[in-house]
Amino acid sequence: MTSTARLVEIHRLAVAGGDAGIARDVGDRVGRAWLARSRFADVVRLAEQTLALGDDATALYYLGWAKRVTGFPMEALAAYDRALDLYRADHHRENESATLSSIGHVLSGLGDRIQALDYHGQALLIAREVGDRAGEASTLNNIGQVYDSLGDGQRALDYYRQSLPIEREVEDRAGEAITLNNIGSAYHTLGDPEQALDYYRLALPIQLEVGDRAGEATTLNNIGGVHNELGDPRQALGYYGQSLLILREVGDRAGEAVTRYNIAMTYRQRGELDRAVAELEQVVELDRQVGHPDLDSDTAMLERVRQERARS
Repeated sequence: MTSTARLVEIHRLAVAGGDAGIARDVGDRVGRAWLARSRFADVVRLAEQTLALGDDATALYYLGWAKRVTGFPMEALAAYDRALDLYRADHHRENESATLSSIGHVLSGLGDRIQALDYHGQALLIAREVGDRAGEASTLNNIGQVYDSLGDGQRALDYYRQSLPIEREVEDRAGEAITLNNIGSAYHTLGDPEQALDYYRLALPIQLEVGDRAGEATTLNNIGGVHNELGDPRQALGYYGQSLLILREVGDRAGEAVTRYNIAMTYRQRGELDRAVAELEQVVELDRQVGHPDLDSDTAMLERVRQERARS
């Protein structure tokens, strides 16, 4: 039995025996390892078992993280809000900062980017106040993502360039890979696909090294987008397909919707309208499930492509 498997069994016995202290300690260790490996559905079950013995800030934080990635943003917010109250009550400033930034991440995904920036700003102040360099880097990265989603690639780059050297300083390889991928995204936003591709190719081997499956899927999707823009839709579809397999494996429904949309637009570009419609139908259904802010625009695109197919 592996060490993780032993810990899972200890956690099961602790929950069964009502020993909250052991369940929380072991749940923290297992949850952290599983999040790093994108085992989000397992994290949800683990956290819920721990929480059956009473509120625990760490279990709530992990639950929020896993719920966000698997497409339940409102449930993620509820878990993060409860965690935040507990961290504040116990004066855990570093964890308070991380939770504030995580709430900002969810709000950005829901389209409320102004409020997201406010939460990230609060998180950044605390991280700097307590000297949490890793937390500072993560929050700078999150702020950059908000600006990139607003179409301000240059401002996004400014934040990513602050984040990257800190991640290298604290040897946060997973965070470094995320930032490299995000720098690529910013260059893509700024109309420099070749530079974007260089950064994606730097991010990908690190994600493979650390086992970040969800991050790997995001980077593969982004590489596909560059190849599509460079006029190679066949290669783009290959990368999108690799990304989609991983996203479905880890249960990232929001990411699946994004990748399926990209696949649909590539099929549309190639004149394969039946396939485009089939993908867009799944995109709209995923949007409904996760409460995605692009539901209306994706539904409109589905109707547009249906009309194109009817005319062809």
